This record gives sequence, structure tokens and C-alpha cells, in this order.
Amino acid sequence: MAARSALYNVIERAVRKAARGLVHDFGEIENLQVSVKGPADFVSTADLQAERILKAELGKARPEFGFLMEEGGAVTGDGRHRWIVDPLDGTTNFLHGIPHFAISIAVEREGEIIAGVVYDPMRDEMFYAEKGFGAFVNDRRLRVSARQQLGDSVIGTGIPYRERGDHPEYLKLLAAVMATTAGVRRMGAASLDLAYVAAGRYDGFFEIGLSPWDIAAGMLLVREAGGYVSEIDGGRDVLKSGNVLAANDRLSAPLGKLLRNAGGKSA
Repeated sequence: MAARSALYNVIERAVRKAARGLVHDFGEIENLQVSVKGPADFVSTADLQAERILKAELGKARPEFGFLMEEGGAVTGDGRHRWIVDPLDGTTNFLHGIPHFAISIAVEREGEIIAGVVYDPMRDEMFYAEKGFGAFVNDRRLRVSARQQLGDSVIGTGIPYRERGDHPEYLKLLAAVMATTAGVRRMGAASLDLAYVAAGRYDGFFEIGLSPWDIAAGMLLVREAGGYVSEIDGGRDVLKSGNVLAANDRLSAPLGKLLRNAGGKSA
């Protein structure tokens, strides 16, 4: 990797400190699975503790920055910069002892994402990007895949759960993608899905109804790795709508057309 910036070093230190607690707590999950109460309360505590650590570490290093956090909400800063933080993306995986979850942190400056980190502590993969400087995982430069045909592609997605999201709308999109591509994967952590697009592991990704902390860092990873990110209907305000389409430069247009032709209010 190229020389790491001071901003990256701040984020990495905070993420690794929070991740140590998550990895320890994840080790307790298997035992809790067989208890009467179950692990849900334990996981909530782990999530909140990780967020407290991140807020303290990031706030100490950049006290002028504001925050937008999944659990803690918005905290006003200097009005120019803010951290967008998801301390545990993939909570349901964590809850069930599935080792696929991440910490996601993005830096927003005057409405633009300028840096982002998605860290998978179980694989020790630190995905990182700064605007204009490329995307990396650990010390390796990232590049989106080169596949050109939807029929050869593997697409990631996220399924709305329980009472959240519009299931009939989503199922129309999913059916179209399933019928056209080589495969669809639903792994349960949107930040890592986007990181996988940046790394060329997925050729594309789509989901509806996400929150800013789910996608802010991952969006920058994809763009800095040579891919495209937009709303499913082609709009650019992905953080506001939460409806995201990410793909390599060859498949962005045909995948977007496929989803829009499938119908649905978000397409």
C-alpha cells in the first residue's frame, strides 16, 4: 500500500481497538446459543461497547468532527466534517455465531465521503480508501472485476427482513437478477458486500432501504477501485435514499437496466 495518511492511522487504531472487544465477545456467542435467554442482549451490549470505543478514540483524535452513528444518532461537530460509524455491521450474523461481520467508518467532508474503512476482524481484512488515492485491502491495491456479461457474474444483495422494507418490490428485483446471472449471494453485511465488489469478488451488488452507516465507506471503496455506485433508478443521492446499485465499470449499466425493467418504486 502507498504511504498511509494520518487520517487512515486514526481510523485504523480506533477500529482495531474496538475489534478486539468484538472478537472476544464473538467467542462467547457459541455458549450463549444454548441458553434459555439466548445471546440477543449480549450482542446488543457488544455493539454499544464497540460504538463507545470508536466514539472515544475518533473523538480524541479529531474533536472537531461530528458523528452519525447507528446506535448513538447524530452529534454536531464543526459543520464540515463528520464520522459515519457502524460499529457492528452484520449483527444477525454475530448473533447466530456466523463469522461474517464488520466495522464500517467513513469520513464525510462538506457532504462528500473522502475516506472509508471496512474492517473484517475475523479475516483480519482492512479495506480502505481515500478519495483520489485508490482502494486497498491490507497492503494490496483493489480493482473491480473485469467480467463483461451478466450471465457470468455473481451479484451480492441484501434481503429486507421481517417488517422492514418492501418485500414484494424486492422480490421482483431478485427474480430478475436470479434469472440472468451466474449466481446471487446474500451474506448479511452490506459494508462487506460493497468491499467485495471493490475487491472483484462480486461483480455487483444491490439493496434497498439501507442506512448511511451501512454504505458510506463501501461506496468509496467501489468508486476508488474503478467501479460505479448509484441509486437503482440512476440517481446519485445514495446515502439519502438507501437504494444502492454498485458494479464494475462493464456491468453497471446492464445491471441497472435489468433492475429498472423489473419495476418497483425504487427502480
